Parts: sequence; structure tokens; C-alpha cells
Amino acid sequence: MPLWTTEAPDVDLVVNVAQIPQRSPFRYPGGKTWLVPHLRKWLNSLPAKPKRFIEPFGGGGIISLTVAFENLADEVIMVELDQDVASLWQTMLSDECEWLAEKVTNFDVSPESVRAELAVKPVDRKHQAFQTLLRNRTSHGGILAPGSGVLKNGENGKGISSRWYAQTLAKRIRNIQYVREKITFIEGDGFEIIRQYADDKTAAFFVDPPYTAGRNGKRAGTRLYTHNELDHEELFSYAGKISGDLLMTYDNADEVIQMATRNGLSTQTISMKNTHHATMKELIIGHNLAWA
Repeated sequence: MPLWTTEAPDVDLVVNVAQIPQRSPFRYPGGKTWLVPHLRKWLNSLPAKPKRFIEPFGGGGIISLTVAFENLADEVIMVELDQDVASLWQTMLSDECEWLAEKVTNFDVSPESVRAELAVKPVDRKHQAFQTLLRNRTSHGGILAPGSGVLKNGENGKGISSRWYAQTLAKRIRNIQYVREKITFIEGDGFEIIRQYADDKTAAFFVDPPYTAGRNGKRAGTRLYTHNELDHEELFSYAGKISGDLLMTYDNADEVIQMATRNGLSTQTISMKNTHHATMKELIIGHNLAWA
């Protein structure tokens, strides 16, 4: 069965994210767990397994982790500009992974302990990584941008600890070690990586910038992310020149569709649920979305 066809322009089946393996320790705004089944169909529809799977805006990393764990590409290249987010990925993919898992397991979460920990300047990368994860799991909506507040009520009245599943998080961190040899992590500019590999016909790009575009877009990026400005016209120009395969996700906005069209890219909508469990349409963009 094709994922998308010209006869049925919308995919109305909403993915149950509870059935998707939760591999990332991040609780990330705009996370793409719901996309995982479609990711599999996309990559399995290609003539050959990609030699490189490239995610220029790594964020919470569920897509890159899925590709690595399920052997959907020979190599995964993951890029992230944010220094705090990068520190967590660098630590999890290094020999300091076990230190981080132990730190997570042994940390006694309370409003006082969290505020005290986050008030201290990290002494090295692994401490920065721990603070990043702690802030991510104990702030409203997983927001890492300056000014985000810590949870008060949380889930089922559990307060600040409602998203801090220490044993589960430690297990996810340790599991990443099993695929670390397949993942190349780069702290840097996603644009530069797109330019570097644009002519690689064996590569598959997944582009999901943590920034919205269009007057009707959610504009969530300005609230959720430290780095929330991006030249969307430039990004689409680069995307249109990619020789390998491409999948992009964006807010469903007229301006985005127009940018895609100007650069020879196809667009489609797909149903998904947001963090408030409301069904929404997300825009899918690529070279060819009529996968058989």
C-alpha cells in the first residue's frame, strides 16, 4: 500500500505514539514520534538503503535514533546548533554516558533540588548535559528557551517529578550506547551540512527545523527554542538542490507551500496529534511523495 497517493491527498490515520518505541530521553516540543511509522515507509520505499541519513536540525533526535536502531541507513549524521542540546547528545554518545545515567538515577528531584542544580554554572560538558536534561524534563512543555518555568502541578498532581522517570531515562541513555558507532554528531550549522552533502545521491535528508514559517503558522519557535530564527527561503532553496532523497515537515501554511513549489518540491498533508491531543494537519515536503 502506498503511503500517499494522488487519489487520496490526505493521510487521515493518526499514529498512536504510545505504540512507538520511546528512544530519546528528551521531552521535546514539536517532537516527531508520531512520524516514525511514515519514516519507515519512506526509507523502505527507496531503491537502496541510504548510505547516510542526515538530520540537520537534530533536536530531540527520535528520528535519527529510529534510523540508527532499526538499521534504516548505514550511517546517521545528526546536527544541532544549540550548545545545551548538543552537550547532551555529545555526552550520551561518549564514554561519559554511564556517568550521566548514574547521575540521573541518583538525583533526588524536588523543587528545591532542581532550582539549586540549575542555579549552578556547569563545570564541564557532562554537567551541562545533565542540567539540560533536568531542565527539559522539569520545565513546562520541555521548553529549554530562557524564561521557561518549572512544573508545579505536573501529571496527576505529581508536581515537578511527574516527567522525571529516572530509571526509564537512564535506560534510554544507556541504550544509545548500542548505536553510537552508527551516529556522527556535529554541533554546528544545519545549513552547512545540507550544502556539504547536497550532491550525495546516496544520502537521505530529514529536515525539521524548530522554527515555524508563515503568517498563519504557530510561531511556536520564538517561545520554545533558544535559536528560533531561520531564513526559510534559503532553506527551501538548498532543499530543492538536494540530489538524494528528502523529507521535510512544516506547519501547514500557504507561504510554506508556495516556497516548496517555487523550488520544485511536492507537498502533502498528514494527520497528527499535538501535545494537547488535538488532531492537526502537518505538512510533508519532498521530491516525490507518491511512494509505492
